[in-house]
Amino acid sequence: IPGRDCGGASEGGAPDLSAYDGWIDGFAAGLGSREVVVVLEPDSIAQSDCLSEGQRADRFASLARAGRVLKAANPKARVYYDAGHSGWNGADEQAALLKRAGAASAASSDGIFSNVSNFHTTSAEIAYDRQVLAALVGPPGLGAVIDTSRNGNGAPPDGEWGDPAGRRIGRAPTLDTGDARIGAYLWVQMPEESY
Repeated sequence: IPGRDCGGASEGGAPDLSAYDGWIDGFAAGLGSREVVVVLEPDSIAQSDCLSEGQRADRFASLARAGRVLKAANPKARVYYDAGHSGWNGADEQAALLKRAGAASAASSDGIFSNVSNFHTTSAEIAYDRQVLAALVGPPGLGAVIDTSRNGNGAPPDGEWGDPAGRRIGRAPTLDTGDARIGAYLWVQMPEESY
């Protein structure tokens, strides 16, 4: 997505939303027909406060389009939208942003993802994701996936997030979570990566 990370450590992205839409079209064409899980643009919604209202509306329209294009290209694609993490935006605030980005539409979304940019415990993320999903009020069946790649010790007490000491790998990736609302535990980030 253009303007990724508000110019922070993970900055970059397409030069503009038209180029991004073209990139999504190409990505969708390569999805094939097997079941896939798409974690759509980490931090693109939770960290959209650096954008003007017009830029935010344009970004959200492009994300909604991306979800529709991905699901149309492969009906088995499960597309999840950025809910940040349990220590970021409140559930109601995040749900309102997610709605604007198309995450409450079955045509573009299977639900939300969380914890890609942090280390919060799985239990904290489950509780948060349930709150976001309840506030999202989307179609039946919307769920959540949680990045557990680095959350084995939870978030450090001082809030450090870049490369905090003492982090550990969390739960192994699985689609069998034992919770109907939690579709998977995934390792979106590589366990040894700082960001």
